[in-house]
Amino acid sequence: MKLVKDVMVTEIIRTSPFSTLREALSLMKRHKVKSLVVDRQNEHDAWGLITYTNVLKAVIAEDGDIDLLNVYDVCAKPVISVGESLSLRHAASLMTEHRVKRLLVLADNELKGFVVMDDIMQALLDTIE
Repeated sequence: MKLVKDVMVTEIIRTSPFSTLREALSLMKRHKVKSLVVDRQNEHDAWGLITYTNVLKAVIAEDGDIDLLNVYDVCAKPVISVGESLSLRHAASLMTEHRVKRLLVLADNELKGFVVMDDIMQALLDTIE
C-alpha cells in the first residue's frame, strides 16, 4: 500500500495572505501550477490554500477585482491536512468526502508538501497493466 509520502509534491510555491490576486495569479502562471500554499501569520496559525477554483468564484462568478482582492479574501483556510505516513486510500477518502483535490502534508504543523488527486490516480493507474 502506497503512502502519502510516496506521491506528495515537495516543491511548494507559497504566497503571502496579503498578496493581491493578481500577484497570486502571476505566481501560478510563472510556475505553471493551479494552486499556491498561503503562508501562516505565526507558528500557531493554520496554513491556507488558494486554487483556480477560489479565484474563479471570487473574480468571475462574483465580479471581483484581482487588484482589490487579497489572497486571504478568497483562500481556503484552514485546509484539510494529513501526515506523510497516511495511506493513499485514506487520503483519497478524505478528498472524496470533503470534495477537495488537494491536501496539505504536515508534520507538527510544519509544511512538508501536498498531495493532489491526480497523483493518487496516477499511483492507481501505475498498478494496472
